[in-house]
Amino acid sequence: MHGGKRGLVAPQNTFLENVVRRSSENSFLLGNAQIVEWPIVYSNDGFCKLSGYHRAEVMQKSSTCSFMYGELTDKKTIDKVRQTFDNYESNCFEVLLYKKNRTPVWLHMQVAPIRNENDKVVLFLCTFKDITVFKQPIEDETTRGWTKFARLTRALTNSRGTVQQLTPMNKTEVSHKHSRLAEALQLGSDILPQYKQEAPKTPPHIILHYCTFKTTWDWVILILTFYTAIMVPYNVSFKTKQNNLVWLVLDSVVDVIFLVDIVLNFHTTFVGPGGEVISDPKLIRMNYLKTWFVIDLLSCLPYDIINAFENVDEDTFVDSSAVGHLPSAGHSPRNATRAEDSVLPGLSSLFSSLKVVRLLRLGRVARKLDHYLEYGAAVLVLLVCVFGLVAHWLACIWYSIGDYEVIDEATNSLKTDSWLYQLAISIGTPYRYNASGSGHWEGGPSKHTLYISSLYFTMTSLTTIGFGNIAPTTDGEKIFSVAMMMVGSLLYATIFGNVTTIFQQMYTNTNRYHEMLNNVRDFLKLYQVPKGLSERVMDYIVSTWAMTKGIDTEKVLSICPKDMRADICVHLNRQVFNEHPAFRLASDGCLRSLAVEFQTTHCAPGDLIFHAGESVDTLCFVVSGSLEVIQDDEVIAILGKGDVFGDVFWKESSLAHACANVRALTYCDLHVIRRDALLKVLEFYTAFANSFSRNLILTCNLRKRRAAGPLGHRQESLSHDVNLFPLASERGDLSNERLLC
Repeated sequence: MHGGKRGLVAPQNTFLENVVRRSSENSFLLGNAQIVEWPIVYSNDGFCKLSGYHRAEVMQKSSTCSFMYGELTDKKTIDKVRQTFDNYESNCFEVLLYKKNRTPVWLHMQVAPIRNENDKVVLFLCTFKDITVFKQPIEDETTRGWTKFARLTRALTNSRGTVQQLTPMNKTEVSHKHSRLAEALQLGSDILPQYKQEAPKTPPHIILHYCTFKTTWDWVILILTFYTAIMVPYNVSFKTKQNNLVWLVLDSVVDVIFLVDIVLNFHTTFVGPGGEVISDPKLIRMNYLKTWFVIDLLSCLPYDIINAFENVDEDTFVDSSAVGHLPSAGHSPRNATRAEDSVLPGLSSLFSSLKVVRLLRLGRVARKLDHYLEYGAAVLVLLVCVFGLVAHWLACIWYSIGDYEVIDEATNSLKTDSWLYQLAISIGTPYRYNASGSGHWEGGPSKHTLYISSLYFTMTSLTTIGFGNIAPTTDGEKIFSVAMMMVGSLLYATIFGNVTTIFQQMYTNTNRYHEMLNNVRDFLKLYQVPKGLSERVMDYIVSTWAMTKGIDTEKVLSICPKDMRADICVHLNRQVFNEHPAFRLASDGCLRSLAVEFQTTHCAPGDLIFHAGESVDTLCFVVSGSLEVIQDDEVIAILGKGDVFGDVFWKESSLAHACANVRALTYCDLHVIRRDALLKVLEFYTAFANSFSRNLILTCNLRKRRAAGPLGHRQESLSHDVNLFPLASERGDLSNERLLC
């Protein structure tokens, strides 16, 4: 059942997802701690909005934010920031920086080092909070002439949200209700996530949905489900277990097992819509409560125990009214049940019928149906079981009709046209009335004979054979037979008449899937591929099949006409076209021409999209997941949703050699277009080519190699610091600074 294993085999680097989740309300960036000037390798949307820069514009700039320094930026604060980075320390600062449009803004900056599994600092996490409101009360026409305290009061009132975020109400709230920023920047290594490849971690009380224990448990539940589907209708119709302690205990044990299954379902992982494994206890509980919990709970209520308590009073009445009138051994009193019903009319039948609710347990088979359909033998067994179950349920109903009509309660006499009476005569066990003893009808066939005869009749009717030795005679029996024939003809035609078609439909993709898996396994064994690489290959194939369901996109598109194929391709690539400004001015014809050339690629964790030294002949758009760009064993960029990497084909005349490796950190979906196809479209749509060239910003250009040495060989050159401060600031002309403060 490989389809359910997506996202479970390959270790993943979930560092970026953890930081984004914990710091989703803040602006932050990541800098490489092992390269000169600690270049930025990732910045979130919050920082881009705060600074006014595009992500591609801040990539590879210093994570000290030196590109945002201005004439009023304090030199001492700059020195403290650099010292913090030099010493791999954690610290916080209040610093005056300038946005892209040179608007000054006061920021609360926090720096924290990120370590790998070897306890080596590889990244710096820098978060920012806008605190301008506390530094510069704004003066406008309505506040002119106000005192500084009055303007500050108004500014704080208008920025109540900021005050609430930065100023806790009391000390108890500080100690017990940390913000997400505080959680993300607790400067201990046990809080900050590490930048490393690691297998998905699950809490100790959470069960993996594909582990051996869960697989074995599912088979036990499947067997008990079929046991319930068989025995519940039989018990309700033939009333064989109402006062039998052994069967009551057995059914109670089965109920307990199903209750345990409910508890386990609250602690079992599941695969989310994106293929990721959900192991968060709260999400697991919510998912189960919204899906199968109510059905599972209704099917596990102790109806047998309720019915047993209900029967205690009835048995007491029957025993007190029938002392000394017990029927002879081997014969069942035909009117005993009706004597009980005379005490509490319909109550016994009501509680007995409630047990039919247990058939909801068949939902457990339905939720695993896609797993069973992977194997031809399972399909065949499932079809036979469905046919047998339907025949069994109809047999129980057939007996109940005969049992109800064999005795005329008004005259207390037998109906000689009932099929039960005819069966009793034919096998030599006729009914007789015990007038001197119990005063009930006795004799008749045994319950086993009655069930076998009922099942025999329903099977012959469903298969349209109908020998006629057991035939309906009363009106009720004939009506039921007509309904059963209609159901039987449809069931027989659906299951057996189309079994060949069913197998062909089910086996088309399944055979291709298993054939592909077998070929890959044989290939890996034949060439002795290392275990780690073999696992990556298998996980990629399984996860790709889980996403595409074995559908060959190119084959489907080749069936469609050109116009329809272009429409479908535009729909498949709509996320890329909507998110990137480079496509906004493209005409419909241009978008359709581009969409046809795009291809969707799925990458598993650890897969290399580009290898250093190979030709860069594709332009890649990241739709989901995260990737890292590695140059000289150093991470120079972390790419996520919305980023673009590759080469500027339209500006260069020759193919480029990749200067770095691009490797997937998590499961990724990429939309790629080849160089030749893109150039062909740009050559035809010249107006779009100019707009595309201006507006498309590569987050990472693999043609350009970053010229930076290791941190240990850094050249001590501070010329850039001198250029950041005009002479006016050095002369002490700080009038503007006084205004901002």
